[in-house]
Amino acid sequence: MPSPKIFLSSTCYDLGMVREQLRSFFLRLGYDPILSEYSDVLYDPRTHTHTSCIQEVPNADIVVVLIGSRFGGRAVPETLGSIDIENLLKSSFDVTVLMEPEKLSITQLEVLKAIDATVPVFAFVDEKVMHDHFVYQKNKDIADKIKFPSIEKPESARYIFEFISFLLQRNKGNSVIPFGRIEDIENHLLKQWGALFQKLLKEQRDQVQETRKLFTISEQIEDIKTAIISTIGNAQSRDVARSVIKYRRLSDFLSGLSFPDFTIVTEGLCGFEELLETAGVIKVRDIPDPRMSFGRVALIKTDGTFYEMRMSQEFLSRISIDWASFATLSPEVRKIVFEAISDMGRMGPGLLRYRPEQFDDYFAERLDKDSSPELSINELLRQEPAQEEKANPAVHTDAAR
Repeated sequence: MPSPKIFLSSTCYDLGMVREQLRSFFLRLGYDPILSEYSDVLYDPRTHTHTSCIQEVPNADIVVVLIGSRFGGRAVPETLGSIDIENLLKSSFDVTVLMEPEKLSITQLEVLKAIDATVPVFAFVDEKVMHDHFVYQKNKDIADKIKFPSIEKPESARYIFEFISFLLQRNKGNSVIPFGRIEDIENHLLKQWGALFQKLLKEQRDQVQETRKLFTISEQIEDIKTAIISTIGNAQSRDVARSVIKYRRLSDFLSGLSFPDFTIVTEGLCGFEELLETAGVIKVRDIPDPRMSFGRVALIKTDGTFYEMRMSQEFLSRISIDWASFATLSPEVRKIVFEAISDMGRMGPGLLRYRPEQFDDYFAERLDKDSSPELSINELLRQEPAQEEKANPAVHTDAAR
């Protein structure tokens, strides 16, 4: 039976007893503790032990960090490549500790890796250290002249306190709990994990109810569309009304492209691949890190510049089917449909955003050997549809419209 994996991050020399008792606590709960001193971390002989610890963090479900009087060992330089400092700079309002990443400890780097990998972090600080942290915050200008009783080595005080400030000022997950006894940690985790489990169960129930409501609303909208279209007496007007509903997403997509002559959209009989080539688009590629970008897919032009598209590659296949159907309409109806949709305006941001930069240059820092290959439009359209699409094509048809 799978058990939650709890990675315990802290210095060992001063907090060894606390680590031992928390390990017993996790085991009593039926959880799987990960402590380096119990060989729970794979120490790959090909890497430094610090790197092995960092690589283990994303495999955990939760990270518990304990901050005491010691700074611990400074992380070896090779471990810095394991975290995205640029991403972490956006995660807190106080990033002073990140200004000198080469001076971070291995314990701090473990926690930063957890934040970078979106692993939940539960942070605890020795109450004496927390008290001195408040003193440090009030006296930063003369902090180097103050000997803080809770800190074992005065030269490490600033790095410990700035890391606490980073955790306290995170834009989410910024709860940092002082502790004087091990029972303080155990009681807090019991209450928090119990409440979190309860919240997840409630969110699941709420999601089921929202799905039912959305299904009901969707059915009602379909009934309204049918009723409105049936009241239109002219056959051509009915075709236009149906097409405005059916091809709105296609219109939004094509409106985001730059065509030398837009009449190819309203009058042309070409295939979808030729249509995109007319707009200069010849290749498709997944964007390396969609979190840092407007889109998920890049439509690359002949000159190397590209459009960012908010949808996945599969969306293009669905749009190509819509285009094949749309191209069978008369030029008069097609023109009216585009004008009608344009007059209605967009309900949100467009599907495409043009980038005049070269794709390889724009994403240079994020491209690596694991990046997806470039596909020609023809190669993309020949791909087998995703399993979920084949299993439930109606869902995707509705989404494309």
